[in-house]
Amino acid sequence: VQLQASGGGLVQAGDSLNLSCAVSGITFGNYCMGWFRQAPGKEREFVARLGLSGSVADYADSVKGRFTISRDNAKNTVYLQMNSLKPEDTAAYYCAADRFYSQLRGAQTRIDYWGQGTQVTVSS
Repeated sequence: VQLQASGGGLVQAGDSLNLSCAVSGITFGNYCMGWFRQAPGKEREFVARLGLSGSVADYADSVKGRFTISRDNAKNTVYLQMNSLKPEDTAAYYCAADRFYSQLRGAQTRIDYWGQGTQVTVSS
């Protein structure tokens, strides 16, 4: 199983980035998807999650209205469109997959699969 995240980079405050996570080795349509992030010296935190069909989504309060999670089941890919980026969004961003939508807001140790991180750095 592979979850390959990409699209991170160094941007200025107010800019946008679109992260992608390409998934292989599982039946993508059977998994709910999520994005998490971890800033230096902090615990990894929930950012967004998306249900199987892409019609149900949930966001952390800190990103609500600025970030949008979406999926393309034909391409086995989940995206995170990040607008109006702030310096406090600086972190390594991780995608995750789980068979249960609720688990993506539950204990992270119980989430089925994780990808490697992609670094997002927002300068002021």
